[in-house]
Amino acid sequence: MIEDVPADIDPVWAGDGTQLPEWFVSALKVPREEGYVVIDGARAHYLRWGDREKPKVLMTHGLLAHARCFAFIAPFLAADYDVVAFDLAGMGDSEMRGHADPSARGREFAEIAAALDMFADGQKPTIIAHSFGAGAALTAVNQSPDAYSGVVVCDLMIMRPERLEQYWNLRRASPGSGNPDKPKNRYPSYEAARDRYILSPPQPVGEPFLLDYIAYHSLRRDGNEWTWKFSTEVFRTSNKSDEWLTMGERLVTAPGRKAIVHGGNSQLFNRDSAEYVHELGGGDIPIIAVPQARHHLMLDQPLAFVTALQSVLALWKEQDRATFSRK
Repeated sequence: MIEDVPADIDPVWAGDGTQLPEWFVSALKVPREEGYVVIDGARAHYLRWGDREKPKVLMTHGLLAHARCFAFIAPFLAADYDVVAFDLAGMGDSEMRGHADPSARGREFAEIAAALDMFADGQKPTIIAHSFGAGAALTAVNQSPDAYSGVVVCDLMIMRPERLEQYWNLRRASPGSGNPDKPKNRYPSYEAARDRYILSPPQPVGEPFLLDYIAYHSLRRDGNEWTWKFSTEVFRTSNKSDEWLTMGERLVTAPGRKAIVHGGNSQLFNRDSAEYVHELGGGDIPIIAVPQARHHLMLDQPLAFVTALQSVLALWKEQDRATFSRK
């Protein structure tokens, strides 16, 4: 048994913890704050690492996921940044508030940042967001162009419209599809619920223990049963299909600095996606492919993913220093 096991390592999914790699255990031991802020009467859940005096980084996750997708990534940034990862409304441990249409999703970034004083003294957080959360981040920077230092888009689904239509026809569903009026499934045991946890899009993962970790924190015990944490209300006002068809244009025209980090083997952002972004006018946007990673790159190649994020942040920090020195 690993001594001084972090609270996130629960025997329900991790056994005695002896098979977990040291980098993961050490990452979860990095000091962090966990709490809630109340926004429009609903509790919003967040995790926070690092020094409050350092540059700000604001992180969020994909559809139906949660902030712990970054709980083993953010600690690697904590020495140089003040890092917050938050659960989008109606997902993870954040309560649903109102009807979270795309505009409301964009406002969540500013609401969380303001509640945690991340804009104090003129600070401009850098956003790092994955998949569905990255689409919401593009809305956020359009709503408040001067509020953020930049946005790192992580494996956001960007395809030429004709390819996207073909992809949807194969899947028979667009992102965010689901019945908001259907009750969530309930399971008699954690094991039964875990068997039903499937990534979207489906994929094997490079680090299976990380999938166990994410699955465990996607579920909650309710009496003698287990059910999903997310609210089915998230399906009522998710992004519509036409918004995904224009995602490439939205990325290129969004104000401020942008960078793309994607899985080298991703189904949703590939070499043709990169060419498409360039054709749309995004030739100055850095695009970094993480080798041997798919869409859920933090579950496939977490340390390579960290390195890519550190590289982008370091580049932008150096640009900011150069700009400041010229003034």
